[in-house]
Amino acid sequence: MQWQQEWRLFKLAVVFLTRVPIRLEPAPSSDELNEVSGYFALVGLFVGSFSAMLGYVASGGVSPMFGAVVALAASILLTGAFHEDGLADVFDGFGGGWSREQKLEIMKDSRLGTYGSCALILLLMAKFSLLTMLFNDFAVTLAAFILAHSLSRAFAVSLIGALNYVQADELSKVKPVAKYLSSAASTRLTLTTIAVLIFCWPWLALSLFDLLMLCTCLFVLRLVCIKWFNAQLGGYTGDCLGAAQQLAELVILLFIVGHL
Repeated sequence: MQWQQEWRLFKLAVVFLTRVPIRLEPAPSSDELNEVSGYFALVGLFVGSFSAMLGYVASGGVSPMFGAVVALAASILLTGAFHEDGLADVFDGFGGGWSREQKLEIMKDSRLGTYGSCALILLLMAKFSLLTMLFNDFAVTLAAFILAHSLSRAFAVSLIGALNYVQADELSKVKPVAKYLSSAASTRLTLTTIAVLIFCWPWLALSLFDLLMLCTCLFVLRLVCIKWFNAQLGGYTGDCLGAAQQLAELVILLFIVGHL
């Protein structure tokens, strides 16, 4: 049945982006791997909700600063630092490599270098400072986290359709979900992202102009990422998508905090 296949694709998306122990029988096919990215925004809703609830409780019990730490830790533990690892690898590779081959070689190395460490520390500090301002109201906290985690994952997936995949699977630490974005996956991603926006909109009190400005900011960031990844590699890798997600999440949080 169609709904069973959709449910299976959603579970596969959860398996790929998180550490939630879900068994899938039979093993995913290559066709399913090219469809699963359509549900990444919904996985972001799950991760955002989990992080928001734990952070809000910790904030009320101790302080907003402690709540921000708990929220960050919750998302990192739930995802296995999946996207953060991509960000660190991108900055290590782009900062330390001269040729395309050198950059790819550095990015597949499991060791963390100076560029990656600095980028990761600065990113976490920036997100921490923004999250401390989001724990005054639970509805706002929940909507902010959901929007940031969902929309940033949809943003990263959108790059698949705009760039070529350049890294050979055998060189990659983490294989990409898909090497192209199918029309069905694009439709799922669009519909789920719109649903998340509709849900979060009233709680964050965003006007149509605010929404337009947020989309404009993300559009500019998308152009920057496309130009950056093309200039460095001639396309994208799985690590590039992780870096894009983290940068988009930061931009969304900055926008939300600026409009509270």
